[in-house]
Amino acid sequence: MPPASAQGKCPSCGEPASGHFCANCGSPLAGARCAACATILTPGAKFCHRCGNAAGAPGVRSAAGATTLPWAIAGIALVAFVALLAGQRFRSTPPVDAAQAQAQAQGAPQGEDARGGGAPPDASAQGVRAPDISNMSPRERADRLYDRIMRLDTEGKKDSVLFFAPMGIAAYQAVSDPDADARFDMGRISVVAGALPVAKSEADSILAKQPTHLLGLVLAMQVARASGDNAGASAYRAKIHAAQKSELAKKLSEYDRHSADIRDALADK
Repeated sequence: MPPASAQGKCPSCGEPASGHFCANCGSPLAGARCAACATILTPGAKFCHRCGNAAGAPGVRSAAGATTLPWAIAGIALVAFVALLAGQRFRSTPPVDAAQAQAQAQGAPQGEDARGGGAPPDASAQGVRAPDISNMSPRERADRLYDRIMRLDTEGKKDSVLFFAPMGIAAYQAVSDPDADARFDMGRISVVAGALPVAKSEADSILAKQPTHLLGLVLAMQVARASGDNAGASAYRAKIHAAQKSELAKKLSEYDRHSADIRDALADK
């Protein structure tokens, strides 16, 4: 290191000064070095012309190192803790043999379903694929969805009903020239899903063509009941009683399919 400068005047304040820095104002004198990068400072400069560190201030590198060290230690500790948890989880996971792993990869049923001892979960459950109906006709798809939605409604699975109902309604809308049976099915789905205007429209369409058709009357009664129109429901029930004998004598296939709905309507109070 070069020797301290001889007695002279500070280039900044003009006071007598010696050494590397002025004792009066702190400005660097000839031969003073930057504490951060060790560059010889220009006499009287307030900052190092190389690194920008304030003249006479502690080195930035050493301060930064002191600040960074605790964070580095904390980071290493965090990584070690995460690794410990991962190791414990790995050790607690039961081994899976090769056959089971292959079955899972191919989507084969496991546990009770694999043995046939339990009912398959509903398709609305996460990770379970719904039946493939892509190769069915529009009417077959619609009827398949109708049966599923009615079963879910009977089981009280309202969330699943609301999930599948739009699919069922759309499926029946895709049926060209729907008959009374298809319109009743679409209306029933709409009733259990709370889409009463759709259900009423289907009931009106049935009765417009066949005023005494039992399914049209049953659907109209259900819509009235669901709407809180008890008087209207009673009026439709009376029409069902009046028409049942002549209508059932026609032995229509839709009456056989929906015999339970007709029976419930006749028993409605």
